[in-house]
Amino acid sequence: MSHQLLVADVLARVEAVREDMVEVRRDLHAHPELGWHEVRTTELLEKRLVDAGLSPRVLPTGTGLICDIGSGDTCVALRADIDALPVSGGVDAPWRSTVDGVAHACGHDVHTAALLGTALVLAGMARDGQLDRRVRVIFQPAEEVMPGGALGVIAAGGLDGVRRIYGLHCDPRLEVGQVGLRIGALTAAADKLLVRLTGPGGHTSRPHLTADLVYALATLVTELPAALSRRVDPRAGMSLVWGRITSGSAANAIPSRGEAEGTLRCLDVAAWRLADELIPSLAAQIVEPYGVEVDTEVTHGVPPVMNDAIAINILQNAVHQTLGAGAGAPTDQSLGGEDFAWYLEHVPGAMARLGVRPPTQQTAADLHTPGFAPSEESITIGTTILTAAALLD
Repeated sequence: MSHQLLVADVLARVEAVREDMVEVRRDLHAHPELGWHEVRTTELLEKRLVDAGLSPRVLPTGTGLICDIGSGDTCVALRADIDALPVSGGVDAPWRSTVDGVAHACGHDVHTAALLGTALVLAGMARDGQLDRRVRVIFQPAEEVMPGGALGVIAAGGLDGVRRIYGLHCDPRLEVGQVGLRIGALTAAADKLLVRLTGPGGHTSRPHLTADLVYALATLVTELPAALSRRVDPRAGMSLVWGRITSGSAANAIPSRGEAEGTLRCLDVAAWRLADELIPSLAAQIVEPYGVEVDTEVTHGVPPVMNDAIAINILQNAVHQTLGAGAGAPTDQSLGGEDFAWYLEHVPGAMARLGVRPPTQQTAADLHTPGFAPSEESITIGTTILTAAALLD
């Protein structure tokens, strides 16, 4: 088969599953499930794959699954995440979420439908004797739960025999039909930081006779991010942002306890690992003059997604050959976290950003917001790119 015929065949096969995958996506969107609870989603995917003549394997955790297509000593892996977010609302559509407080506000329903379409396309090629390799599709649970369901996939042997891995992530900044590509750091390491202060407490009229814990906490939340910026190479892109500060219950009482909680993000692996030692030391130095005790707790999330140059080149070829030379778009680094990074700690690979902004809109609602509404045409684009990448690798 010539190269042109191969591309034409891929596009025709993708078009054949397009409407079905849109319906799958709408079904998933209407029935979102949080991380580690994706039972219905897993059952739907398993049935679709079995009906296509494949033999999926549900992960030991009970949700998510792995399925090999074709044969070969090694394989290329393609991954999609299947969990939803604890976000209320959503766009007004017949397939609006039916689960209170849960929605696919990050596009994982699009990722899942695109990968399922890819699996069906590749299964058809295998039946027709046109698949000369083994491809593994990974439907991963709990991407939104730190430190991420990718670790469970790896523990279950999901990367055994894998030579490279690819994934997609919705990007509302890119118009549908565009695919964002970048070598190196695509996303950041993302950790949770909890700082607790304790002191004797007392009356606000006599702060000199106790420890002014609220003042110490306020000093800490302003000075710790600044101190980090002077102790870490600025090229590492480390960012500490607080999301919750809690202390006290009365205007005239100095409390004995206070907490600050936030996220620590970083684009450099070495700097990310340095933070474990640096943060407790800096926090202690900042509050030492105020006579309070400090305890810091870092909950590691994920490392940065570090895209491999060879994998990006393969994705670039996949985009150019199926969508056209103008479809590939440079993309910036993001301080968002993505547990696809755990796979890249073990095998090379890359994640691309899938444009989902409708062409009629200049701007679109961001990820993780109730108004996030990706164009459904992105499902077909995602299926096309994943299929082409698997065949070109």
